[in-house]
Order: sequence, then C-alpha cells, then structure tokens
Amino acid sequence: MALFEQMRANVGKLLRGIDRYNPENLATLERYVETQAKENAYDLEANLAVLKLYQFNPAFFQTGVTAQILLKALTNLPHTDFTLCKCMIDQAHQEERPIRQILYLGELL
Repeated sequence: MALFEQMRANVGKLLRGIDRYNPENLATLERYVETQAKENAYDLEANLAVLKLYQFNPAFFQTGVTAQILLKALTNLPHTDFTLCKCMIDQAHQEERPIRQILYLGELL
C-alpha cells in the first residue's frame, strides 16, 4: 500500500487547479489507475479525471485503462460511480469489446 499512498499524494497535487486538465499528466494518471488495480485501492476523483482527459483528447484514449476504471467502479456498487464513469465514455468507445462487456456486466448487476 505504500506505493499507492505515495502516488495518491502526487496525484492529489496534480488534480488541484488547472493541472487537472493538462494532457501531459495523463501518463501519470494512467499509471495510477494500474496501481489501483494491482494494490486493490480506489480513487474515483482521479479516475474521472482520466476519463475527462480522454474526452478532451480523444487521440490519447486507452481502452485497457478505461476498462480498468469501469471495473474498479463496479466494485463500488451500489454507489453511482459506475454510471458516472459510463457517461464520460464516448458512444463509439462504448462499443469496443472489453468496454462493451463490462457495461453488460454493469447492467446485470
């Protein structure tokens, strides 16, 4: 958990102010999503920031990272995190295979 806590502090600084929408921070945020998956942790605010950056910069969209974000949001049911994340993903990307499957799982739950 030490790595996650250290990254959480760094990401917390990134998410304050205008830097939240700086596409240069996307690589750090994507690594943070992977760390959340590996260390069984969850940070909705950071995950939503990643999805928002994907909205603003569609060329940087990563299907695998988005799938991890959706799966982490599913683990937080019955909270509305999954719906929040789903609404931030472009319809064309929602049709991609791993994302479509996760959205189906969300419907079943």
